[in-house]
Amino acid sequence: MLENTYLIPFYPLLAFVAILFFTRWKERLSSYISIGMVLIALVHSLFVLAAMLSRHGLPMEKAIPFITHPSLHLELGMYIDPLTAVMLMIVTIVSSCVQIYSIGYMHGDPRYSRYFSYLSLFTFSMLGLVIANNFFMLFIFWELVGLTSYLLIGFWFEKKSAADAGKKAFITTRIGDLGFIIGILILAAYAGTLNYQQVFEKVASGVLAPGIITLAGIFIFCGAVGKSAQFPLHVWLPDAMEGPTPVSALIHAATMVAAGVYLVARAMSLFVGSAEASTAIAVIGVITSLMAATIALVQNDIKRILAYSTVSQLGYMIMALGLYGADTALGHHSPGFVAGTFHLMTHAFFKALLFLGAGSVIHAVHTNDIQDMGGLSKKMKITATTFFIASLSIAGIFPLSGFWSKDEIVATTAGHPVFMFLALTIAFMTAFYMFRLCFLAFTGKPRVQEKYDHAHESPNTMTWPLMFLAFLSIGAGWVGLPWLSHGFSSFVYHEQIHHSEPSYILMLASTVVALSGIGLAYMIYYKQRFSADALAEKFKPLHTLLYNKYYIDEFYNIVIIQPLLKFTDFLWWFDAHIIDGLVNFVGWLIIKWADIKQWFDQYIVDGAVNGMGYACMAGARLFRYLQNGSLQFYTLIVIGSAVGLIIYRVTSRGFIYYLLGASIMVLIRSIIRTSGMEKASTETNVQD
Repeated sequence: MLENTYLIPFYPLLAFVAILFFTRWKERLSSYISIGMVLIALVHSLFVLAAMLSRHGLPMEKAIPFITHPSLHLELGMYIDPLTAVMLMIVTIVSSCVQIYSIGYMHGDPRYSRYFSYLSLFTFSMLGLVIANNFFMLFIFWELVGLTSYLLIGFWFEKKSAADAGKKAFITTRIGDLGFIIGILILAAYAGTLNYQQVFEKVASGVLAPGIITLAGIFIFCGAVGKSAQFPLHVWLPDAMEGPTPVSALIHAATMVAAGVYLVARAMSLFVGSAEASTAIAVIGVITSLMAATIALVQNDIKRILAYSTVSQLGYMIMALGLYGADTALGHHSPGFVAGTFHLMTHAFFKALLFLGAGSVIHAVHTNDIQDMGGLSKKMKITATTFFIASLSIAGIFPLSGFWSKDEIVATTAGHPVFMFLALTIAFMTAFYMFRLCFLAFTGKPRVQEKYDHAHESPNTMTWPLMFLAFLSIGAGWVGLPWLSHGFSSFVYHEQIHHSEPSYILMLASTVVALSGIGLAYMIYYKQRFSADALAEKFKPLHTLLYNKYYIDEFYNIVIIQPLLKFTDFLWWFDAHIIDGLVNFVGWLIIKWADIKQWFDQYIVDGAVNGMGYACMAGARLFRYLQNGSLQFYTLIVIGSAVGLIIYRVTSRGFIYYLLGASIMVLIRSIIRTSGMEKASTETNVQD
């Protein structure tokens, strides 16, 4: 079964092709094909997990050459280890639940078949990313994940907000991907290969210089910063809520944002070679987690609260992985790798449940604002119950899944007092904002009666996935029980490792912190012992800062976006007025020069030629009268010429001019008379 693991991504790809070319006009059939293929992928993934358990986590790799070059060898292959097996299960389980849920949620949408084809392509991209055995293949599927997320976030592109959200997600993650590809190129240049195991062996053997490892590690982490919405590239994820809610569940739980954490976990052997890179990862993770948790405290959009919760939980995972890398590089043991990947698994189930539960609420009341809800547990018992289970799990309440994975993360911070304090603070805020949401949405009296009256429980296609995910939110984390943690950790690490005894003090402390957060939310939003509005007014500057998300979007708009827009406006002006102006001026100059040449040719050259012709014709007309054949006229000319010559000889020049002028006048008069006589003679001859 392991040898055929490469088929798992092709099941949803087959569904995408079938819908695109054959069944897109048949909506129900399209959804059944998509769901059927992802269920087959789920079953196959289950067999892969069982096979890995039977092999005690021993990895298996298969590859074929793709491009061979003296300095670089690229291949297409798969690498199956416990991390791969767990991720295959996460992706296929959540994708199956989301697609079944979408039958009811997307009912009546005009692009129903297209929606399921996009989901299939999205699932294919993530599964291909998971099984890749090298950074080259991973990057190809990484970009496919980015493309399909763009298509799904902007699925309702007729809304400007959805179209803008899709573009924002695509462009922001491309910034991180630029760093990612630089890191890949650094590895290709210095390691001569992009195969995971070959790169990691060179790191462990000291072939790669520490500076190169640090540089490559930080740039590769940039990809995770973009995909997993870590500070400062976290701004796209809350806006991604513009897509259909099942898409939000898939993105936040098992695909796009999970890809970044998976990348860090997969490249952990690279990061442990650099304490500096690992520490940077841990710091970015805890900053992101703390910042997102504080923002979620005051949001009112149910999906945005969950979105910032996702950002915060992803930061939790990244922090744990970073601390593991930093501690290992310093020669100390840390359970951070297990904690990060463990929380990635449990988080996928309860976060998918939370988003699908939110979708069920929105489907019922047609609003995202929790201030317009209230009392919905009376009409939506399944949705409310499963939502409370997921909230208890993410808050880390014993014995639900989130308790065990969160406890692992808190244990990771042992020896790091600042990180431990911040981790517990984040746990408190997580419990508070989740139960603020629960109490405002599902308990108390309806705040908007019209919306409450319209509320109803969702159809079975939506509630069945909720119940299944609620079961996983309760029990999936039990693999982290103290008496099972040895086996689970050994499965993840591929080997037997020494474990210290579980810290019951930390368990108790994290539980007390979580219960304190729930208790405070209970007192404010359920019992209403304190006025939330009064507290907001008392701490108005802080509340405003958090509600506006630290003005990071506005900061980016002022510092980056507006200057870029101004620069592009300048480039447009320069192109329109300088470049185009110069081109247009040259064109105008050439046209004017052509006009001058045309005028010169027409009036000077042609004028001179035509003038000579006209002069010749005028001279011919004048002198033809001298050839009229009249003897008397010829005699007159001879006598006149002789007289004029004599006068010229004997008189002054002035008098000569006078006589010459008089002679010319006489001559002309004679010509006219002669011409008249000839005409009369001609007419007489004609009459005769």
